[in-house]
Amino acid sequence: MKSKSLFSIKCIVCCIVLTLGASVLLQAQTQEFLYGDMLPDAPELSERGSYTVGVRTLDLLHPDQVDILNSKAGKEVMYDRPLTVEVWYPAEISSGTEALVTYNEVMGTRGDSLRPLIPFTFNGRAVRDAAPKASEKAFPLIVVSHGYVGSRYLMTYLTENLASKGYVVVAIGHTDSTFKDANAFQSTLLNRAKDIRFVINEMERLGKSDSKDNLSGKVNADNTAIVGYSMGGYGVLNVAGAGYSDGMVQFFKGMADGSTAIQVLAASNAEYQNRSDPRIKAVVAFAPWGMERGVWDAEGLKGLKKPTFFVAGSQDDISGYEKGIKAIYEGAINADRYLLTYTDARHNIAPNPPPKEALAPGLHIDEYYRYADATWDQRKINNVNQHFVTAFIDAQLKGKDTSKYLDIPENSNAQDWPGFKPRSSTGMELLHAAPAE
Repeated sequence: MKSKSLFSIKCIVCCIVLTLGASVLLQAQTQEFLYGDMLPDAPELSERGSYTVGVRTLDLLHPDQVDILNSKAGKEVMYDRPLTVEVWYPAEISSGTEALVTYNEVMGTRGDSLRPLIPFTFNGRAVRDAAPKASEKAFPLIVVSHGYVGSRYLMTYLTENLASKGYVVVAIGHTDSTFKDANAFQSTLLNRAKDIRFVINEMERLGKSDSKDNLSGKVNADNTAIVGYSMGGYGVLNVAGAGYSDGMVQFFKGMADGSTAIQVLAASNAEYQNRSDPRIKAVVAFAPWGMERGVWDAEGLKGLKKPTFFVAGSQDDISGYEKGIKAIYEGAINADRYLLTYTDARHNIAPNPPPKEALAPGLHIDEYYRYADATWDQRKINNVNQHFVTAFIDAQLKGKDTSKYLDIPENSNAQDWPGFKPRSSTGMELLHAAPAE
Protein backbone atom coordinates (compact mmCIF):
# COMPACT_ATOMS: atom_id res chain seq x y z
CA MET A 1 0.00 0.00 0.00
CA LYS A 2 2.83 2.31 0.93
CA SER A 3 4.65 1.62 -2.35
CA LYS A 4 1.47 2.35 -4.34
CA SER A 5 1.09 5.70 -2.57
CA LEU A 6 4.69 6.56 -3.30
CA PHE A 7 4.16 5.59 -6.93
CA SER A 8 1.09 7.84 -7.09
CA ILE A 9 2.98 10.78 -5.61
CA LYS A 10 5.76 10.31 -8.15
CA CYS A 11 3.21 10.25 -10.96
CA ILE A 12 1.62 13.46 -9.71
CA VAL A 13 5.05 15.14 -9.49
CA CYS A 14 5.95 14.00 -12.99
CA CYS A 15 2.66 15.36 -14.34
CA ILE A 16 3.31 18.71 -12.67
CA VAL A 17 6.84 18.85 -14.08
CA LEU A 18 5.65 17.91 -17.56
CA THR A 19 2.87 20.50 -17.38
CA LEU A 20 5.26 23.23 -16.26
CA GLY A 21 7.73 22.19 -18.92
CA ALA A 22 5.07 22.31 -21.59
CA SER A 23 4.01 25.75 -20.35
CA VAL A 24 7.58 27.06 -20.51
CA LEU A 25 8.01 25.55 -23.99
CA LEU A 26 4.74 27.09 -25.18
CA GLN A 27 5.79 30.48 -23.80
CA ALA A 28 9.17 30.20 -25.55
CA GLN A 29 7.44 29.28 -28.81
CA THR A 30 4.88 32.09 -28.67
CA GLN A 31 7.15 34.87 -27.38
CA GLU A 32 8.54 37.07 -30.15
CA PHE A 33 12.22 36.40 -30.84
CA LEU A 34 13.98 39.76 -30.71
CA TYR A 35 17.44 40.52 -32.00
CA GLY A 36 19.98 39.30 -29.46
CA ASP A 37 17.78 36.74 -27.75
CA MET A 38 19.45 33.43 -26.98
CA LEU A 39 19.06 30.42 -29.25
CA PRO A 40 19.01 27.01 -27.53
CA ASP A 41 22.71 26.53 -28.31
CA ALA A 42 23.81 30.06 -27.36
CA PRO A 43 27.12 30.14 -25.45
CA GLU A 44 27.17 31.01 -21.77
CA LEU A 45 28.18 34.68 -21.82
CA SER A 46 25.60 35.64 -24.45
CA GLU A 47 22.99 35.72 -21.69
CA ARG A 48 21.85 39.24 -20.81
CA GLY A 49 23.05 40.77 -17.57
CA SER A 50 21.09 41.77 -14.49
CA TYR A 51 20.36 45.38 -15.46
CA THR A 52 17.23 46.58 -17.22
CA VAL A 53 18.30 48.73 -20.15
CA GLY A 54 17.33 52.32 -20.93
CA VAL A 55 17.89 53.95 -24.31
CA ARG A 56 17.91 57.55 -25.52
CA THR A 57 18.87 59.52 -28.63
CA LEU A 58 21.32 62.42 -28.53
CA ASP A 59 22.06 64.99 -31.23
CA LEU A 60 25.66 66.20 -31.05
CA LEU A 61 27.59 68.86 -32.97
CA HIS A 62 31.31 68.57 -33.67
CA PRO A 63 32.44 72.16 -34.30
CA ASP A 64 34.93 73.46 -36.85
CA GLN A 65 35.48 70.34 -38.94
CA VAL A 66 36.71 70.08 -42.54
CA ASP A 67 33.72 69.83 -44.88
CA ILE A 68 35.52 67.55 -47.29
CA LEU A 69 32.56 67.21 -49.65
CA ASN A 70 32.51 70.95 -50.32
CA SER A 71 36.22 71.72 -50.10
CA LYS A 72 38.37 72.39 -53.14
CA ALA A 73 42.07 71.89 -53.76
CA GLY A 74 43.97 74.36 -51.61
CA LYS A 75 40.83 75.73 -49.96
CA GLU A 76 39.21 73.72 -47.17
CA VAL A 77 35.68 74.63 -46.12
CA MET A 78 34.84 74.24 -42.43
CA TYR A 79 31.52 73.32 -40.82
CA ASP A 80 29.95 72.13 -37.58
CA ARG A 81 29.47 68.41 -38.15
CA PRO A 82 26.19 66.94 -36.82
CA LEU A 83 26.13 63.46 -35.31
CA THR A 84 23.17 61.51 -33.93
CA VAL A 85 24.02 58.84 -31.38
CA GLU A 86 22.01 56.21 -29.52
CA VAL A 87 22.86 55.56 -25.88
CA TRP A 88 22.01 52.36 -23.99
CA TYR A 89 22.60 52.26 -20.22
CA PRO A 90 21.59 50.47 -17.00
CA ALA A 91 18.24 51.96 -16.05
CA GLU A 92 15.95 52.49 -13.08
CA ILE A 93 12.69 50.80 -14.10
CA SER A 94 9.55 50.58 -11.99
CA SER A 95 8.13 47.15 -11.39
CA GLY A 96 5.60 46.15 -13.99
CA THR A 97 7.23 48.19 -16.77
CA GLU A 98 7.96 46.01 -19.78
CA ALA A 99 11.41 46.45 -21.28
CA LEU A 100 10.32 46.92 -24.88
CA VAL A 101 11.29 49.59 -27.39
CA THR A 102 10.60 50.14 -31.09
CA TYR A 103 13.47 51.23 -33.32
CA ASN A 104 12.75 53.12 -36.56
CA GLU A 105 15.05 52.15 -39.41
CA VAL A 106 15.22 52.15 -43.21
CA MET A 107 16.48 49.80 -45.88
CA GLY A 108 18.10 51.02 -49.06
CA THR A 109 20.67 53.69 -49.87
CA ARG A 110 19.96 57.38 -50.41
CA GLY A 111 20.13 58.39 -54.06
CA ASP A 112 20.23 54.82 -55.41
CA SER A 113 17.25 54.27 -57.70
CA LEU A 114 17.77 50.51 -57.43
CA ARG A 115 17.59 50.69 -53.63
CA PRO A 116 15.08 53.35 -52.56
CA LEU A 117 14.62 54.02 -48.86
CA ILE A 118 12.03 51.72 -47.28
CA PRO A 119 11.06 52.49 -43.66
CA PHE A 120 10.62 49.60 -41.22
CA THR A 121 10.56 49.06 -37.47
CA PHE A 122 11.83 46.37 -35.14
CA ASN A 123 11.62 45.82 -31.40
CA GLY A 124 14.30 45.66 -28.74
CA ARG A 125 14.48 44.93 -25.03
CA ALA A 126 14.97 48.41 -23.56
CA VAL A 127 12.90 51.30 -22.20
CA ARG A 128 12.97 54.59 -24.09
CA ASP A 129 14.24 57.58 -22.02
CA ALA A 130 14.26 55.68 -18.73
CA ALA A 131 16.14 57.18 -15.79
CA PRO A 132 19.69 55.85 -15.36
CA LYS A 133 20.26 53.37 -12.55
CA ALA A 134 20.36 55.16 -9.21
CA SER A 135 22.91 54.67 -6.42
CA GLU A 136 25.53 53.15 -8.68
CA LYS A 137 29.07 54.20 -9.46
CA ALA A 138 29.94 55.30 -12.98
CA PHE A 139 29.79 52.59 -15.62
CA PRO A 140 32.56 51.87 -18.17
CA LEU A 141 31.97 53.35 -21.63
CA ILE A 142 31.70 51.46 -24.94
CA VAL A 143 31.54 53.40 -28.23
CA VAL A 144 30.28 51.55 -31.33
CA SER A 145 30.91 52.55 -34.96
CA HIS A 146 28.87 51.03 -37.84
CA GLY A 147 29.89 50.19 -41.40
CA TYR A 148 29.38 52.06 -44.67
CA VAL A 149 26.49 52.19 -45.18
CA GLY A 150 24.80 51.42 -41.88
CA SER A 151 23.23 53.03 -38.85
CA ARG A 152 23.40 53.34 -35.10
CA TYR A 153 20.78 50.56 -34.91
CA LEU A 154 22.79 48.03 -36.92
CA MET A 155 24.03 46.06 -33.89
CA THR A 156 21.32 46.39 -31.24
CA TYR A 157 21.70 42.70 -30.35
CA LEU A 158 25.12 43.66 -28.95
CA THR A 159 24.54 47.20 -27.66
CA GLU A 160 21.53 46.19 -25.55
CA ASN A 161 23.33 43.08 -24.31
CA LEU A 162 26.41 44.97 -23.14
CA ALA A 163 24.35 47.68 -21.45
CA SER A 164 22.51 44.99 -19.47
CA LYS A 165 25.90 43.91 -18.13
CA GLY A 166 26.79 47.29 -16.63
CA TYR A 167 28.13 49.45 -19.47
CA VAL A 168 27.07 52.73 -21.04
CA VAL A 169 27.03 51.91 -24.76
CA VAL A 170 26.96 54.61 -27.42
CA ALA A 171 26.39 53.81 -31.10
CA ILE A 172 27.23 56.59 -33.55
CA GLY A 173 25.16 57.42 -36.62
CA HIS A 174 28.01 58.66 -38.82
CA THR A 175 26.87 61.57 -41.00
CA ASP A 176 27.27 60.86 -44.76
CA SER A 177 27.59 57.15 -43.96
CA THR A 178 24.10 55.96 -42.96
CA PHE A 179 21.35 54.36 -45.02
CA LYS A 180 19.49 57.67 -44.93
CA ASP A 181 22.27 60.07 -45.89
CA ALA A 182 24.99 58.02 -47.62
CA ASN A 183 27.34 60.35 -49.46
CA ALA A 184 30.71 60.33 -51.21
CA PHE A 185 33.22 57.93 -49.63
CA GLN A 186 35.88 60.52 -48.77
CA SER A 187 33.68 61.83 -45.96
CA THR A 188 33.72 58.38 -44.34
CA LEU A 189 37.48 58.01 -44.86
CA LEU A 190 38.23 61.34 -43.20
CA ASN A 191 35.62 61.50 -40.46
CA ARG A 192 35.30 58.00 -39.10
CA ALA A 193 38.15 58.12 -36.56
CA LYS A 194 37.46 61.78 -35.77
CA ASP A 195 33.80 61.02 -34.98
CA ILE A 196 34.77 58.23 -32.58
CA ARG A 197 37.25 60.35 -30.68
CA PHE A 198 34.78 63.25 -30.47
CA VAL A 199 32.00 61.02 -29.09
CA ILE A 200 34.31 59.69 -26.37
CA ASN A 201 35.02 63.29 -25.39
CA GLU A 202 31.31 64.19 -25.42
CA MET A 203 30.36 61.21 -23.27
CA GLU A 204 33.10 62.14 -20.82
CA ARG A 205 31.66 65.68 -20.67
CA LEU A 206 28.08 64.47 -20.18
CA GLY A 207 29.17 62.00 -17.52
CA LYS A 208 31.01 64.50 -15.32
CA SER A 209 29.60 65.03 -11.85
CA ASP A 210 28.79 68.69 -12.57
CA SER A 211 27.00 67.92 -15.84
CA LYS A 212 23.32 68.81 -16.00
CA ASP A 213 22.64 65.78 -18.17
CA ASN A 214 20.92 62.78 -16.57
CA LEU A 215 24.05 60.74 -17.33
CA SER A 216 25.95 62.89 -14.84
CA GLY A 217 28.11 60.66 -12.68
CA LYS A 218 27.15 57.57 -14.68
CA VAL A 219 29.89 57.44 -17.35
CA ASN A 220 33.48 56.43 -16.66
CA ALA A 221 35.16 57.50 -19.89
CA ASP A 222 38.57 56.76 -18.38
CA ASN A 223 37.61 53.11 -18.80
CA THR A 224 36.53 52.89 -22.45
CA ALA A 225 36.27 50.22 -25.14
CA ILE A 226 35.74 51.04 -28.81
CA VAL A 227 33.93 48.67 -31.17
CA GLY A 228 33.81 49.01 -34.95
CA TYR A 229 32.46 47.06 -37.91
CA SER A 230 33.91 47.33 -41.43
CA MET A 231 34.53 51.08 -41.87
CA GLY A 232 33.92 51.29 -38.13
CA GLY A 233 36.83 48.86 -37.75
CA TYR A 234 38.89 51.11 -40.01
CA GLY A 235 38.08 53.95 -37.61
CA VAL A 236 38.60 52.27 -34.24
CA LEU A 237 42.00 50.90 -35.22
CA ASN A 238 43.18 54.39 -36.10
CA VAL A 239 41.84 55.85 -32.84
CA ALA A 240 43.65 53.06 -30.98
CA GLY A 241 47.05 53.83 -32.53
CA ALA A 242 47.24 52.23 -35.99
CA GLY A 243 48.11 55.30 -38.05
CA TYR A 244 47.25 55.34 -41.73
CA SER A 245 50.02 54.85 -44.28
CA ASP A 246 51.48 57.60 -46.46
CA GLY A 247 50.06 55.66 -49.40
CA MET A 248 46.61 56.11 -47.89
CA VAL A 249 47.24 59.84 -47.57
CA GLN A 250 48.09 60.06 -51.28
CA PHE A 251 45.05 57.97 -52.19
CA PHE A 252 42.83 60.31 -50.20
CA LYS A 253 44.35 63.39 -51.83
CA GLY A 254 43.43 61.92 -55.19
CA MET A 255 39.83 61.37 -54.06
CA ALA A 256 39.44 64.72 -52.30
CA ASP A 257 40.78 67.14 -54.92
CA GLY A 258 44.17 67.50 -53.31
CA SER A 259 43.06 67.83 -49.66
CA THR A 260 45.64 66.85 -47.05
CA ALA A 261 43.06 66.77 -44.23
CA ILE A 262 43.65 63.10 -43.49
CA GLN A 263 47.37 63.69 -42.90
CA VAL A 264 46.64 64.31 -39.23
CA LEU A 265 45.68 60.61 -38.92
CA ALA A 266 48.82 59.25 -40.61
CA ALA A 267 51.42 57.21 -38.73
CA SER A 268 54.18 59.44 -40.09
CA ASN A 269 52.62 62.56 -38.54
CA ALA A 270 54.26 63.54 -35.25
CA GLU A 271 51.00 65.08 -34.05
CA TYR A 272 49.24 61.75 -34.52
CA GLN A 273 51.99 59.90 -32.65
CA ASN A 274 51.33 62.09 -29.62
CA ARG A 275 47.56 61.42 -29.58
CA SER A 276 47.54 58.06 -27.80
CA ASP A 277 44.39 57.96 -25.68
CA PRO A 278 44.92 56.40 -22.23
CA ARG A 279 41.15 56.22 -21.68
CA ILE A 280 40.86 53.43 -24.27
CA LYS A 281 41.47 50.06 -22.65
CA ALA A 282 40.14 47.67 -25.32
CA VAL A 283 39.31 47.49 -29.04
CA VAL A 284 36.92 45.19 -30.90
CA ALA A 285 37.26 45.24 -34.70
CA PHE A 286 34.68 43.34 -36.75
CA ALA A 287 35.86 42.83 -40.35
CA PRO A 288 37.97 46.03 -40.42
CA TRP A 289 38.27 47.43 -43.94
CA GLY A 290 41.39 48.79 -45.64
CA MET A 291 44.40 46.48 -45.46
CA GLU A 292 44.04 45.25 -49.04
CA ARG A 293 43.79 48.88 -50.17
CA GLY A 294 47.05 49.94 -48.52
CA VAL A 295 45.43 51.80 -45.61
CA TRP A 296 48.07 50.41 -43.23
CA ASP A 297 51.67 49.35 -43.56
CA ALA A 298 53.95 47.51 -41.13
CA GLU A 299 54.98 50.67 -39.27
CA GLY A 300 51.41 51.89 -38.90
CA LEU A 301 50.23 48.58 -37.46
CA LYS A 302 53.04 48.60 -34.91
CA GLY A 303 51.33 51.60 -33.35
CA LEU A 304 48.36 49.46 -32.26
CA LYS A 305 49.19 48.60 -28.65
CA LYS A 306 45.74 48.34 -27.12
CA PRO A 307 44.34 44.86 -26.43
CA THR A 308 42.30 44.05 -29.54
CA PHE A 309 39.73 41.41 -30.46
CA PHE A 310 39.33 40.88 -34.22
CA VAL A 311 36.34 39.07 -35.73
CA ALA A 312 36.29 37.89 -39.34
CA GLY A 313 34.71 35.57 -41.90
CA SER A 314 37.21 33.39 -43.73
CA GLN A 315 35.56 34.27 -47.06
CA ASP A 316 35.24 38.03 -46.49
CA ASP A 317 34.91 39.56 -49.95
CA ILE A 318 34.80 43.20 -48.80
CA SER A 319 37.71 43.56 -46.36
CA GLY A 320 39.54 40.40 -47.43
CA TYR A 321 40.76 37.73 -45.05
CA GLU A 322 44.30 36.38 -45.56
CA LYS A 323 45.59 39.66 -47.02
CA GLY A 324 43.04 41.75 -45.18
CA ILE A 325 41.80 41.15 -41.62
CA LYS A 326 44.19 38.33 -40.77
CA ALA A 327 47.08 40.39 -42.12
CA ILE A 328 46.13 43.22 -39.74
CA TYR A 329 46.00 40.74 -36.86
CA GLU A 330 49.44 39.38 -37.76
CA GLY A 331 50.94 42.83 -38.32
CA ALA A 332 49.76 44.35 -35.04
CA ILE A 333 52.75 42.83 -33.29
CA ASN A 334 52.69 45.18 -30.30
CA ALA A 335 49.13 44.41 -29.25
CA ASP A 336 47.76 41.57 -27.15
CA ARG A 337 45.25 40.37 -29.72
CA TYR A 338 42.72 37.72 -30.66
CA LEU A 339 41.21 36.68 -34.00
CA LEU A 340 37.86 34.89 -34.06
CA THR A 341 37.15 33.47 -37.51
CA TYR A 342 33.82 32.13 -38.75
CA THR A 343 34.69 29.49 -41.34
CA ASP A 344 33.19 30.23 -44.77
CA ALA A 345 31.40 33.37 -43.58
CA ARG A 346 31.73 36.51 -45.66
CA HIS A 347 31.66 40.13 -44.48
CA ASN A 348 28.41 40.33 -42.49
CA ILE A 349 29.66 38.92 -39.19
CA ALA A 350 28.48 41.88 -37.08
CA PRO A 351 24.95 43.13 -37.97
CA ASN A 352 21.53 42.23 -36.64
CA PRO A 353 19.64 39.51 -38.57
CA PRO A 354 17.73 40.60 -41.68
CA PRO A 355 14.42 42.32 -40.90
CA LYS A 356 11.31 40.53 -42.12
CA GLU A 357 10.77 43.34 -44.64
CA ALA A 358 14.01 42.32 -46.38
CA LEU A 359 12.38 38.98 -47.25
CA ALA A 360 9.74 40.59 -49.45
CA PRO A 361 9.85 39.49 -53.11
CA GLY A 362 11.12 41.95 -55.66
CA LEU A 363 13.57 43.78 -53.43
CA HIS A 364 17.20 44.22 -54.37
CA ILE A 365 19.19 41.26 -52.97
CA ASP A 366 21.43 43.68 -51.05
CA GLU A 367 18.55 44.54 -48.72
CA TYR A 368 18.86 40.98 -47.47
CA TYR A 369 22.63 40.68 -47.80
CA ARG A 370 23.18 43.92 -45.90
CA TYR A 371 22.49 41.72 -42.88
CA ALA A 372 22.56 38.03 -43.78
CA ASP A 373 25.43 35.63 -44.35
CA ALA A 374 25.25 32.98 -47.07
CA THR A 375 26.49 30.21 -44.75
CA TRP A 376 25.77 31.07 -41.13
CA ASP A 377 22.56 31.74 -39.19
CA GLN A 378 22.94 35.40 -38.22
CA ARG A 379 21.30 34.74 -34.85
CA LYS A 380 24.00 32.18 -34.08
CA ILE A 381 26.72 34.67 -35.02
CA ASN A 382 25.05 37.29 -32.81
CA ASN A 383 25.07 34.97 -29.79
CA VAL A 384 28.71 34.00 -30.30
CA ASN A 385 29.69 37.66 -30.69
CA GLN A 386 27.87 38.52 -27.46
CA HIS A 387 29.76 35.75 -25.68
CA PHE A 388 33.26 36.63 -26.84
CA VAL A 389 32.90 40.42 -26.74
CA THR A 390 31.63 40.09 -23.17
CA ALA A 391 34.55 37.85 -22.19
CA PHE A 392 37.09 40.19 -23.77
CA ILE A 393 35.69 43.53 -22.58
CA ASP A 394 34.88 42.26 -19.08
CA ALA A 395 38.52 41.21 -18.76
CA GLN A 396 39.92 44.53 -19.98
CA LEU A 397 37.47 47.01 -18.40
CA LYS A 398 36.32 45.19 -15.28
CA GLY A 399 39.32 43.02 -14.50
CA LYS A 400 37.29 39.81 -14.56
CA ASP A 401 39.09 36.50 -15.08
CA THR A 402 37.50 35.27 -18.29
CA SER A 403 40.60 33.46 -19.52
CA LYS A 404 38.87 30.07 -19.68
CA TYR A 405 36.63 31.42 -22.45
CA LEU A 406 39.46 33.07 -24.39
CA ASP A 407 42.35 30.62 -24.08
CA ILE A 408 41.20 28.07 -26.64
CA PRO A 409 43.84 25.81 -28.26
CA GLU A 410 44.25 25.92 -32.03
CA ASN A 411 42.49 23.19 -34.01
CA SER A 412 40.25 22.49 -31.03
CA ASN A 413 36.96 21.81 -32.84
CA ALA A 414 37.21 18.16 -31.86
CA GLN A 415 36.29 19.18 -28.31
CA ASP A 416 33.65 21.52 -26.92
CA TRP A 417 34.84 25.05 -26.21
CA PRO A 418 34.42 26.35 -22.64
CA GLY A 419 31.05 28.05 -22.25
CA PHE A 420 29.53 26.36 -25.32
CA LYS A 421 26.81 23.73 -25.37
CA PRO A 422 27.94 20.24 -26.44
CA ARG A 423 28.53 19.97 -30.21
CA SER A 424 27.89 23.71 -30.79
CA SER A 425 31.42 25.14 -31.14
CA THR A 426 32.32 23.85 -34.59
CA GLY A 427 33.06 25.99 -37.62
CA MET A 428 35.14 28.60 -35.75
CA GLU A 429 38.76 29.30 -34.91
CA LEU A 430 40.09 31.56 -32.15
CA LEU A 431 43.73 32.65 -32.36
CA HIS A 432 45.65 34.57 -29.72
CA ALA A 433 49.00 36.35 -29.97
CA ALA A 434 50.87 38.14 -27.18
CA PRO A 435 52.54 41.49 -27.86
CA ALA A 436 56.15 41.46 -29.01
CA GLU A 437 57.17 44.18 -26.59
